[in-house]
Amino acid sequence: MILSILDTDLYKFSTSNAYFQLYPLAEGTFKFSDRAAEVYDEAFLSTLKEEFGNLSRLALTPNEFEYATARIKYIPRNYWEWLSGFRFNPDKINAWLDDGGHLQIEVTDYLYKVTLYEVPVLAIVAELRNRVRGAQADIKTALGILDAKLEMANENALTFSEFGTRRRFSSVLHDAIVAELKAKCPKYCAGTSNVYFAMKYGMTPIGTFPHEWVMFHSGVFGYKRANYLSLEDWIKVYDGALGTALIDTFTTKSFLRTLTMKQAKLLDGFRQDSGDEREIGDAIIARLEEFGIDPRSKVIVFSNALNFPRYKAVAEYFRGRVKVSAGIGTNITCDPGIEGYKPANIVMKLSRCRMSEKDPWEKVIKISDDIGKHMGDNREFDIAQYELHIS
Repeated sequence: MILSILDTDLYKFSTSNAYFQLYPLAEGTFKFSDRAAEVYDEAFLSTLKEEFGNLSRLALTPNEFEYATARIKYIPRNYWEWLSGFRFNPDKINAWLDDGGHLQIEVTDYLYKVTLYEVPVLAIVAELRNRVRGAQADIKTALGILDAKLEMANENALTFSEFGTRRRFSSVLHDAIVAELKAKCPKYCAGTSNVYFAMKYGMTPIGTFPHEWVMFHSGVFGYKRANYLSLEDWIKVYDGALGTALIDTFTTKSFLRTLTMKQAKLLDGFRQDSGDEREIGDAIIARLEEFGIDPRSKVIVFSNALNFPRYKAVAEYFRGRVKVSAGIGTNITCDPGIEGYKPANIVMKLSRCRMSEKDPWEKVIKISDDIGKHMGDNREFDIAQYELHIS
């Protein structure tokens, strides 16, 4: 189900490298969450563990190494040399069913390693879920549905990137979809977050940093400084590259409060992943104007469960005020045209971390601009809301 060690999102490698360079002794646990609370049986769990076992076979090939070092130059060569020797360890993946038959998964390791498990684990769960439910996609039908969306993008100049690896219907359909994006929407599809398919189809690998980066900083440095310090560290590692900031780990309001003029000027843009697109975008524009920065010099990447009609309305609202783009995932890679079918609604997030084995474990949380995307311990929510002045 996972085609290559590069068959994952670019930001997994960029974040892994950031830990590798700055916090090589830091450890963390990633925890799986099924927002739909679907029920599985022991047969599913057994097959799932077999698929996790297959991850150990993946290794960076010489061709992939040459591609990565030549094409993704902002991640240094020594990282790719390390990755050449990395192997997934299935024994690290603790998977079980609770008393209600709900799937539970946890993985613990050094953060520069454990972050790499997230996307493959999710993609395997999503694809296997479809198989055991008997959902079979007809590629021709699925591509016909996609073509109608691409027609809207082409007609309305809607720039977007494909972000759908983690909840894709299957690796086979994903492959066909990226090929279709390359062929039918070369002008407005800016690229794909999937590094393997970017390499295969000569597209741009797209990525930024994830919530976990800010969550880690909150765990080891505290909530008040997490947004600021996570940005400073990212800039320290990438020196202006990968300059799109994810803004909603502890609400956008909290992020914008601690954003400095220096950071705002260095960043290329901002990624909105929760909340109302218009409200969030207006708040970003207002903050940039406070700094005397022309919002039209920045981009907002909208990625909150978007479909193309909704993105079109958002793009029209902001036209001429700020540059816009979108990261569209499930709506592209998991829309097979099967009557009554619903995609998996699963995530895997950092749940705890520590700076080294000598330090105590710290629970980490996410306070989104959408209540349904909150994750973590209730006591930590109370602490964070108090310290960040979140009502």
